[in-house]
Amino acid sequence: MTRLMKTLALGAAVSLVGTYAYAQSGSLDKAVGGYSFQDAAKEAPATKDFHSKDGKLTFAIITHTAGNGFFDPTYVGAQVAADAFGINLIKLGSEAPVDDIPREIEILNQVINDPTIDGLIMTTPQSGAYDDIVKKAFANGIPVATTNSFDPKILNRSQISHTGQLSAAAAIGGEALAKCVLDSGAKGGSIIFPSTTTLGNEEVNRRVTAAFEAAVKVLNDAGRLNDFKVDAGPENIGIDVNKDDITNSVVSLIESRGDVVGGFAANGFVTPALGDAVAQLKLNGKICAFGFDLGPKQQEQIRTGALTGSLGQQPFLQGFWPVAQLYLQIDRGVSAANLDTSAQLVTKDTVDLVGKRFEN
Repeated sequence: MTRLMKTLALGAAVSLVGTYAYAQSGSLDKAVGGYSFQDAAKEAPATKDFHSKDGKLTFAIITHTAGNGFFDPTYVGAQVAADAFGINLIKLGSEAPVDDIPREIEILNQVINDPTIDGLIMTTPQSGAYDDIVKKAFANGIPVATTNSFDPKILNRSQISHTGQLSAAAAIGGEALAKCVLDSGAKGGSIIFPSTTTLGNEEVNRRVTAAFEAAVKVLNDAGRLNDFKVDAGPENIGIDVNKDDITNSVVSLIESRGDVVGGFAANGFVTPALGDAVAQLKLNGKICAFGFDLGPKQQEQIRTGALTGSLGQQPFLQGFWPVAQLYLQIDRGVSAANLDTSAQLVTKDTVDLVGKRFEN
């Protein structure tokens, strides 16, 4: 090494040491108030004896359908957070593959009377159906968090955190559907929005309306609205299909129109049925079919072209954050911190990027 190179190397080393020392000079160990961050990061001594006073925190998470796989990542996310914070987690839900709100409420009424429960997480797809549960939980001193489906009128809404995707996010699917139809070169035809509207699921109904309105806007802006019949039923919350024979019901709907060029389904129950109907009619890639949620079935349908795309709503986060939120509320007094899990449009180009380690 030449003398010049040695000099440059030594200068660089001194410079790095100086930079490192300068960066470390801003290190903080204590807050302005005088307490140490290390001590402040510790759990409060009384946290584990909250409510049930049995030396551990026990949370229950209850969903309105645990039978179709959509909420599997939600339960996984909840378990990850529970393990991180040392919480005992009870995972419950309707066994049905379709939304079963009465069964969920039945389970909730049992849980709310359990003296070992310290925190309650629940889905609220039917507006106005959960006020008695919230009232009793608050009377018992049990904090509540809602997830997945949002009830804007629920009792004590401003004191309850919510984690989930806004129903308005379905507009992304409606926009994609209309653009797909336009790009397909279709001169006209029907664009349908099948849904099991009789279930009274307010969240799903609002999704259909949002997707319908977005599709209409895209077509109207393109000057093509009059070329298509965009049909979401008489109230724009979906064309009612038979929940007890869902796939054949969607097949019959498509066949009855005779000119379907696009379709959108708004939840994890009707979406796979739409994909199955498209495949059964051998229309893969021939019509624009979009839906909601990214279960294994939907992902495979996207790969085969039975579905053009589907919207994910990050169900892992819908389990993880409510558990973390309730823990923070009990241990730190942090309450009603909502999390919007947003919308994720997945098509054949991106389907292999999702579903890793249960996050979708």
